Formats: sequence, structure tokens, C-alpha cells
Amino acid sequence: MAQIIDGKLISQQIKDELKEKVAELKEEGKEICLAVIQVGNDPASTVYVGNKKKACEYIGIKSLAYEVPEETTEAELLDIIDKLNKDDNVHGILVQLPVPKHINEEKIINAISPSKDVDGFHPASVGALSIGQKGFVSCTPAGVIQLLKRSNIEISGKECVVIGRSNIVGKPMGMLLLRENGTVTICHSRTKDLKEVCKRADILVVAIGKPRMIDASYVKEGATVIDVGIHRDENNKLCGDVDYASVEPVAGAITPVPGGVGPMTIAMLMNNCVEAGLN
Repeated sequence: MAQIIDGKLISQQIKDELKEKVAELKEEGKEICLAVIQVGNDPASTVYVGNKKKACEYIGIKSLAYEVPEETTEAELLDIIDKLNKDDNVHGILVQLPVPKHINEEKIINAISPSKDVDGFHPASVGALSIGQKGFVSCTPAGVIQLLKRSNIEISGKECVVIGRSNIVGKPMGMLLLRENGTVTICHSRTKDLKEVCKRADILVVAIGKPRMIDASYVKEGATVIDVGIHRDENNKLCGDVDYASVEPVAGAITPVPGGVGPMTIAMLMNNCVEAGLN
């Protein structure tokens, strides 16, 4: 039987630790504040923003909501970001992605001050990660590292395979595993013999964006399998990129979907907000 890595439990532990830290800061007269900007009312974005607000409330972080209409111009959005950059009472700024098509996402990410970039998407944050300097780390990969560490899964010296090379998950995931002294291979749509490469992995991180694509034939006996994907299947049930029923009997440890990586993303966002407030 595989060890089930419980993201709900671990994210709760992190949030409770942060809650304590925030209470101590309040006693010192410091209130941490996160500004969340949502353009339009995409239903999935609204759910994510709601979850972020709830997490802020639980931990004791003040949250400012900027819910602006779909037709907001790029210039207007940049103006909001500029004001928040200059406001010393705001420690973290987050623009909920995706933004509407008439707004350049890259321009928006680049406009956020690196010292308030709690999503870890700014080129300065990514650059700091790549050369081992201090900076904010993209929340999902940071959450995966916490899942591994808090489940007592050794990374150092292990063969780590990441499937997916996105800027938000795949690339930073590879760099974080490397930072923990893992031996890292990043796979993608052009990788030859994907199954063979995956079967070498002691730790397999799947962020491929295809429901249940990775079955037992990709997994080495006893490997740790981290599923970053989230989809709704034909029966409207949540599932990941990993075919859980097939892989769980083979794996040594596995994250479920839901309740694995998902809750960790928000816990690490809160962690970044607290870090921003301490700087």
C-alpha cells in the first residue's frame, strides 16, 4: 500500500504555523496585507480568489480585493499595480491569472515589484531561484517540496523526473529539486521514450495537463508520485494527470486529487505573504 501524502493535513499545519507567526507580528504592531486583483468574473478565478481570501482571514492577514470589470484597460490595471507598489502598507500583490485577452499578461507580471511578488512569477524572482539567491518561489512547486519534506521523503541524491516545462510549475520545480540535491530530468511533449525516463524516477512530479495520462506503466515500483494536475472527468469528478487507481498499488507514496498538491498552493502563497511582511 502506498503512503498517501495528505496535502490537506500538511497545508493546515503550515497555515497554523503562519497564524501563530502573524499573531506575534500583530503584537509588535505589524499587520500583513495582501492585495488581490481580479479582472472580470471568470468562475474558476472567482473560486480561487475566494479561497485566498478565506486563507488570509484564517491566518490573520488583511486582504484587499480589487475586483475590476472585464473591460478594464491594460493602462488602468497597471495604474492599480503602480499604486499598490508604492503603498508601504501592502506587502503582497497578486493578479489572478488568466487576464482577459486584451491585456498583456507578461507586462502585468513584470509591473509588480519583486519585493511584493508573492506569486513568484516576476523574472527577478525566477532569476533569483535559478542562481540560488533569496526570492519568492512559485507557490505550487514550493508546496510540492514541503509535501516531500514533511512526509519524510528524502530528495537528496534521488533521481527526480518532472513531466512538464511550464514557467509556473515545471521549470521552477526542476530548480527546487536541484536545490535539494536531487538529480533532475525535465520531460515534455518532445521527450523520446517518456515511459523509460519516468521509470527511472524515485520521485516523479507530473504537471502535464492531460487527465489520467500517467498510468502504472510509467512508474517504478516504490516511487513517490506527485500529481500537480486537476481536471474534471466525463462524470464531472475531479481527477489529476495520474491514473490514481492504476498507479497507487505500484507507488511507494502518492498524492491524491483532490487533497494533494492543491491545498499546498494557497498555504505557500500565505507563507510568501508572511515572508514579504517580514522583509
